[in-house]
Amino acid sequence: MIHSALIKKQRIILSISLILIIATAIIGMGIGSASLSFDRLIQTLLGQGTFKEEFILYSIRLPRILITLLAGMALAMSGAILQGITKNDLADPGIIGINSGAGVAIAVFFLFFPAEAGSFVYMIPLVGFIGAIITGFFIYLLAYNKNSGMQPIGLVLIGVGFSTALSGAMIVIISSAERTKVDFIAKWLAGNIWGTDWPFIWALLPWLVILIPFTLYKANRLNLLGLSEPVTIGVGVSIERERIVLLLTAVALAAAAVSVTGGITFIGLMAPHIAKTLVGPRNQQFIPVAILLGGWLLLFADTIGRNIIETTIPAGIMVSLIGAPYFIYLLLKK
Repeated sequence: MIHSALIKKQRIILSISLILIIATAIIGMGIGSASLSFDRLIQTLLGQGTFKEEFILYSIRLPRILITLLAGMALAMSGAILQGITKNDLADPGIIGINSGAGVAIAVFFLFFPAEAGSFVYMIPLVGFIGAIITGFFIYLLAYNKNSGMQPIGLVLIGVGFSTALSGAMIVIISSAERTKVDFIAKWLAGNIWGTDWPFIWALLPWLVILIPFTLYKANRLNLLGLSEPVTIGVGVSIERERIVLLLTAVALAAAAVSVTGGITFIGLMAPHIAKTLVGPRNQQFIPVAILLGGWLLLFADTIGRNIIETTIPAGIMVSLIGAPYFIYLLLKK
């Protein structure tokens, strides 16, 4: 039974998060290299702007804002799941190698299996998912012990090793590629939001529409997985099956996000941890907060990176500037 005061607190924080998202989105729509004044924003949104204003808003800024928002939500939820099944607050899809696995698969596909522009948009999340799932499979396999099952700490450490190895593999893969293709992969690695058109939103949105409700449905299972294994088994939970299903969910979310945003880390680390600090560790309470915070953090980082200097700073770098000190803080605290 969740205390009513905690539910009220969650609703207040969700409302504040929504306000932050809306405010940041409005700022992001109004500022940039091309002029679109705030007093013209409402008219343009209602279809009463000039051709230039509508092009800037609907073809450039609004798709990018929605992409970063959705990707941040997906990464935050992926991180929340991984932290739940590993019982480790330092778990993140970027840190434990899932993002790197998706990145290697996307790089190989982009360099050696060119696709038509229309199908490329929808193929990239699928290719990223395949790469991430293969990586997740090997990480799980190496962390699994036939006597004691999957070792959460081992999964994190092996994942870090995989992340380093796959980053090296990425360098080898792109070392002999064409310059233009290398530039794209380099921007992807830096976390540059490259999928900034409406088709990328339609490619990403179905993953969230399906997997967000599924994760919330599984929230109580995640609560039980956080208990000691004898207790979890005693209440009738199949630990290994639930871990595998939830790991697949986390992999799918991370792969879908990074396929259009590039190699972004730390969102999946920070958002769940901040949410737990605000509303407690119960998954039904903190996951909705983490989803909104993750979306806002990435949107905020991208908005700052696009406008802080004349040359755009990739969102992945901006997030890392915030996330790396936070990671060190958590490491020292834990």
